[in-house]
Amino acid sequence: MEAKLIERLEAAVARLEVLSAGGISESGVEVSSDPSILAFDDLMAEYAARVSAAAEKIGGQVLDVTKLVLEAFSVQKKLLIEIKQTQKPDMAGLVEFLKPLNEVILKVNAMTDGRRSDFFNHLKSSGDSLSALAWIAYTGKDCGMSMPIAHVEESWQMAEFYNNKVLVEYRNKDQNHVEWAKALKELYLPGLRDYVKSHYPLGPVWSASGKKASSAPPKAPPPGAPAPPPPPPASLFSSEPSQPSSSQPKQGMSAVFQEISSGNVSSGLKKVTADMKTKNRTDRTGVVSSSEKETRSSSSSFSKAGPPKLELQMGRKWAVENQIGRKNLVIDDCDAKQSVYIYGCKDSVLQIQGKVNNITIDKCTKMGVVFKDVVAACEVVNCNGVEVQCQGSAPTISVDNTSGCQLYLSKDSLGASITTAKSSEINVLVPTGPDGDWGEHSLPQQYIHAFKDGQFETTPVSHSGA
Repeated sequence: MEAKLIERLEAAVARLEVLSAGGISESGVEVSSDPSILAFDDLMAEYAARVSAAAEKIGGQVLDVTKLVLEAFSVQKKLLIEIKQTQKPDMAGLVEFLKPLNEVILKVNAMTDGRRSDFFNHLKSSGDSLSALAWIAYTGKDCGMSMPIAHVEESWQMAEFYNNKVLVEYRNKDQNHVEWAKALKELYLPGLRDYVKSHYPLGPVWSASGKKASSAPPKAPPPGAPAPPPPPPASLFSSEPSQPSSSQPKQGMSAVFQEISSGNVSSGLKKVTADMKTKNRTDRTGVVSSSEKETRSSSSSFSKAGPPKLELQMGRKWAVENQIGRKNLVIDDCDAKQSVYIYGCKDSVLQIQGKVNNITIDKCTKMGVVFKDVVAACEVVNCNGVEVQCQGSAPTISVDNTSGCQLYLSKDSLGASITTAKSSEINVLVPTGPDGDWGEHSLPQQYIHAFKDGQFETTPVSHSGA
């Protein structure tokens, strides 16, 4: 009897040792042979391989960023394996658990910093698309995230704006770039979306009796040592912090990713030493150079335009004003009774994630606007070089006194009535097939007026050989 008891204890100890090695789940099945893990391998083989093959033909930064995208997917697979052997952690533990994935995403986002690359749209679409991998952080309806399937779809919509630019730019120049853009989209839609739909529609399933996730508390610096620098100001969702559409504090998963990107504010402040003060600097003289005059004049002209603004006024009108160089502006809490007024923005991108009554884009330059549905109309007035993408329906689109406007229509908005006046270089891009191709149509800006039968007849000028 005693020998049997010892034998059973030894077997139990051996069992625990195998489990701690991380190769087998609680049910005795190897985690690597779990159906959901095998399906992830199929996802990589079918879709990721195609993106990689297209990137190999292009090379350079496109190949570099593609390798990082695939690295992020590989990290997600490792996290899925760990989840099957790990108990559900608290918020601090979840932050630490997601850290490897966040580090790879930060590398991708860093590639868009600094001087604008010739492949900026490739880099930006790759970086924005990786936010789809955050579906793995879904912990329930109160976590502050959309359901996993919806999160993947919404994340791709954020990246599709730049992906479409790649398709349009290289459509008649280099098919390798077109193939890369199509393959990147298919990696998420239908690739990742269908995978999540089949295996994790309600989020990842943590182990009930596995090991506990470790949350590494920050170590206090030794006495007299300087405070550590704060982490980079970026989260798992974006390369730059999105401007919130409301002033309410973040909760749930939003707090998790805010925690990832935040640091001790005071530790990031630089101490001003005596030699850094203006009165003690030797490189400062009373002579103002021409470059300084230009800088001061430009900054004063910016201040006259007013401060940047993104706010809901009187509960009915969203005001987006004087945004410069902001690529991640989002309005996500809107309804069909509200209007959106965009004024004086430059080199920025705004996403409107919901149905609104009316959208007006006024006096904007190099502005991108992505919206789902509009009840009345989308109006572009007094603008220069803007791009507008409708992902849902829009009964009316008007362009007035604008030079350079690209309109992207979805299948649901092909019946939109487009009105133009005193405008030039107006192009409309429509979907032409299941492969995500776009057909570009230029709206006429020159007309022939001929007097016939007692009245003038107006027809657009047709250019032969176009």
